[in-house]
Amino acid sequence: MKVPELRNRILFTLAMIIIVRLGVHLPLPGVNVEVLQQWIEHQSSDESGIGGLASVLTIFSGGGLQQLGIFALGIMPYISASIMTQLLTAVVPQWSKMVREEGGRQKMTKWTRGIAIGIAIVQGWFLVVSLEHPERLNFLSGIDKFGDLVMFPGPMFVISTILTIVAGTMFLMWIGDQITEKGIGNGVSLIICVNIIHSLPGALTLAWKTLVHPSPNQINPTGALALVALIAFLIVVIALVVTVTQAQRRIAVQYAKRVAGNGNKMFNAPTQYLPLKLNYSGVMPVIFATAIMSLPQLLIMQIWPSSWIAMLINNWMSPNGYPYYIISAFMIFFFSYFWVATMFQPSQIAEDLKRNGGYIPGIRPGPPTAIFLDQTMQRLTFAGSLFLTLIFFVPSMLQASGALNPIVAQFFGGTSLLILVGVLLDAMRQVETTLLQRNYDGFLKKGKIRGKYNHLQGTGEAANSTTVTIIWVVIAIVLLGGAIAAYVFTKF
Repeated sequence: MKVPELRNRILFTLAMIIIVRLGVHLPLPGVNVEVLQQWIEHQSSDESGIGGLASVLTIFSGGGLQQLGIFALGIMPYISASIMTQLLTAVVPQWSKMVREEGGRQKMTKWTRGIAIGIAIVQGWFLVVSLEHPERLNFLSGIDKFGDLVMFPGPMFVISTILTIVAGTMFLMWIGDQITEKGIGNGVSLIICVNIIHSLPGALTLAWKTLVHPSPNQINPTGALALVALIAFLIVVIALVVTVTQAQRRIAVQYAKRVAGNGNKMFNAPTQYLPLKLNYSGVMPVIFATAIMSLPQLLIMQIWPSSWIAMLINNWMSPNGYPYYIISAFMIFFFSYFWVATMFQPSQIAEDLKRNGGYIPGIRPGPPTAIFLDQTMQRLTFAGSLFLTLIFFVPSMLQASGALNPIVAQFFGGTSLLILVGVLLDAMRQVETTLLQRNYDGFLKKGKIRGKYNHLQGTGEAANSTTVTIIWVVIAIVLLGGAIAAYVFTKF
């Protein structure tokens, strides 16, 4: 916090996060908030969890889906659009050529945002129709017992709600861009990370009540020991995820001798390393597998909610059955290899090494090098896919065994833990890079190196102190006004 630029970036990022969390609790127009609150209170004591695509949307919306707020879809449409454009870039030659051209990245960003708007409209329509018929959604089952969720259903409600949901998603995209440019870390990833962390206090409280304090006048010592064992198990799982996320196979690369100096002396080029990540695809295979496993269930429940097809798909896609684990494992392995095949180009890497005079000891330059890199990455991908599958199954197995509530189990693995580890490690690396660059400027005094390494901190200048102060004053006024309004409402 002693570095002014880093302090402004951190305070700006925290302010944007507070704005995101405030927007989650703003309900959609026309939704009966009292019915929703009564249902939430009823669900807090229920052991049934949410599954399928609803669980994925909950991760990316940060509770906005259950709160039915203006951020109900969260950042999920933008994530889906980004995945689509990346795959199109790797598969379609025209897209790949466009990215390599001057200004291609800007065109790709425009295409991504346009596709995100289209996805948000489609998902918003599905959500609005489900609000008028809440019995079709698993995570809203039983809410009709407390009254009508939509006060004035009809075309006006559908149009206004879809526009509100799309506007909320676009606003989250803008906040993510601002965090990336003026804050710390990748903005979109950080929003997802915060949306996951928001349920951590409730999960800890629920675990305490379930294991240690099941009733007001009862304390379970055995449950306390089980809670300590679960915390130790969580630490081990996090350590394994961090290790695998950072793990890489370093392949030695040597370069031919070079002439340097006034005496035209020959020098051996230093040995460098080509790092190949063990988990090259990251969390993408898990997201793909979860979404595809849940998409048929969601569509069938919307079209034929009471048909035998819906019951059959629900049984096959339920985490309590063996078909769910078999199909999920197959999809995780498939998408891991598919991601590596589309994103990792061994032929191009081998050609670049050959052009620059580099070679792998014991491997001939050219096609043999490409074959060696491809075989090495295939083995690494198998190990990474196996680890992803095990981590993905941990919450489902804890939930199926009845040991933990689904809200608590999601922190022991799966999509949530993988995203948290990746985003936090990236933010830590960026803070460390900023501090190192600050020290370099101190050594050079004149700061000539700033222009060379400024891109490591972000895509733009940090928010100035005046902007950060104004944002925090506005947030304080909003919070104070909300507290006063809540007090007056409860009193009168």
